[in-house]
Amino acid sequence: MANYQGIKVVIIGLGLTGLSCIDFFMRRGIIPRVIDTRLNPPNVHKLPKNIQCHLGGINNQWLFNSDLIITSPGVPLTHPSLIDAAKDGIEIIGDIELFCRETQTPIIAITGSNGKSTVTAWVSSIAKSAGIIVGTGGNIGFPVLSLLQNSVQLYILELSSFQLETTKTLQATVAMILNITEDHMDRYPQGIQQYSSAKMRIYTHAKNCIFNADDRMTIPVYNNHTYYQSFGLNNGDYQLTYHKDNIWLQAKGEIFLNTNKMQIFGQHNLINALAALAVADAINIPRSISKLELTKFRGLEHRFQLVYQNKGVRWVNDSKSTNIGSTIAALKSAYYTGILWLLLGGDGKSADFTALRKFLQKPNIRLYCFGKDSNFIATLHPEITVKTKTMSEAILQISIQVQHGDLVLLTPACSSLDQFTSFKQRGDLFSKLAREVG
Repeated sequence: MANYQGIKVVIIGLGLTGLSCIDFFMRRGIIPRVIDTRLNPPNVHKLPKNIQCHLGGINNQWLFNSDLIITSPGVPLTHPSLIDAAKDGIEIIGDIELFCRETQTPIIAITGSNGKSTVTAWVSSIAKSAGIIVGTGGNIGFPVLSLLQNSVQLYILELSSFQLETTKTLQATVAMILNITEDHMDRYPQGIQQYSSAKMRIYTHAKNCIFNADDRMTIPVYNNHTYYQSFGLNNGDYQLTYHKDNIWLQAKGEIFLNTNKMQIFGQHNLINALAALAVADAINIPRSISKLELTKFRGLEHRFQLVYQNKGVRWVNDSKSTNIGSTIAALKSAYYTGILWLLLGGDGKSADFTALRKFLQKPNIRLYCFGKDSNFIATLHPEITVKTKTMSEAILQISIQVQHGDLVLLTPACSSLDQFTSFKQRGDLFSKLAREVG
């Protein structure tokens, strides 16, 4: 455990993570100062009265007079004030680093552009079924610092590239990168290699590294003294195989589970299942328990989720697909005998959408674009594209055209924050409208 007595702490950001950091220090008798660049952040009313708070920008005087800066994942380390503070020798970390300094409990750390929430939840369900007392958090569920208040045997953390940027001492029992595809390019102006470097930090001190055999960018480059395992479609220690006219999960050469017995669907979810099994094996959970949980798991909301089916038309909510790689995975898994009505749009975060073009060349696709970057996305295949201002308008137009065998798929490839508060709000609206008009 680190000793923070007598140091001056500044916390940047008043989201849930910021509040958890404030609570962390207050419990240790340290009163931090708090900065938020927003004039009216949503949690300002939750601040204790004895906390000094600066809103509407960065207070450089506070920063340069501090000993430790705790920054929100949403604030890039390239912010000029943080660059200057670092040059002055002031330590800058995030909540994950605070957490790592406080615990000796084993940690499973999972990252990736797509699927990390699903795999994190899946591994948690397997571990809990094995009787392990689990704390799950990070980029999913609870801020990690709140997990310290309960006694657990294993932490399972979903970590974003933003969180990993400010993490130094993570020593994961198991570290995994599921995949790396272009995302957050507005945050990483040097391109996907800069983004990948942030993800790679998860492996630095890990005991077991698990990577995607189909994605060379996930192969560890910082760690040369650990145990390696891999998973993939038809490659790796864990892979898919055909057996008795069915697709099976195969683990280290062993035919393990008929995928027909699983509750989830989509090729990308079968890959997620392999990843979850690899983690479970790495911490010696009995295969019989893993098999049971692999068949019971129904997936997460807003992640390639069948939300409504009527008159042979399926409505699938994949609102969590906020980047191109996730949308490509969804398109690879989409099955339909009629027409695919595809909903794309939102804030593209400066991404290059051209990788989607080849997936739109297939027959029987109709593309509806909405939101901030709809004009740009529409140029991918204008012959099949309709532009609307909102997702709701698109759904209403689609609803009067769908027929038996059609699939309506929301997999936006964009952030929702141009028109919604979150991908969850976007997905909830899609699901509601599907039931009303479908």
